[in-house]
Amino acid sequence: MRLIFSTLLALCIAAVVGVGTTWMTTTRGTEIGTLTIGAWTARPRIGTSDIDPYSRATITRNGELPIGTGDGIAFTARTDDRHRRLDGRCDVVVSGVTPAARFWTLTLYDSKGRLVANSLQRYGFTSEEVVRAADGTFEIHIASRARAGNWLPTGGIERYALMLRLYDTPVGVATRSKRDAPMPAIATVGCS
Repeated sequence: MRLIFSTLLALCIAAVVGVGTTWMTTTRGTEIGTLTIGAWTARPRIGTSDIDPYSRATITRNGELPIGTGDGIAFTARTDDRHRRLDGRCDVVVSGVTPAARFWTLTLYDSKGRLVANSLQRYGFTSEEVVRAADGTFEIHIASRARAGNWLPTGGIERYALMLRLYDTPVGVATRSKRDAPMPAIATVGCS
């Protein structure tokens, strides 16, 4: 009787630990196969058959449609370069250049992965519409109040994420450093 009870207890503990760790990895993600450059992170293998099971579970749970490896790569940032969470009540500047790509988009999402609602219905910028300096660099201001130039409204939400999608780019599985893929800087310049 004691053996049966001990076995059932061990199975229950194993089930709780297994389900708990699976839930944590699908909600928080895992570092397996992650490429990090500054504040930007990507999973280059997410659109391939070499995807790890935790990333596959995360995609299934979130209902995402990943970019195929032949089409491009998606980078996400939830913090600035100093590791401060991106806050919609603060002014944030995304500046610099992007890695070589035929086309790119920068989009603003809330913490649940939805587009941030705003009166202008502006949710992001593309490489074709962003205003650039003479040297090819750009500055995108992300703030709750209007700014001159490239401006993305946050609606004053507390937390958000930026997603930079690069299409038809050499950036991918072999990329290892900022030298291989110069990513835009993200700086919080003030909070209201």
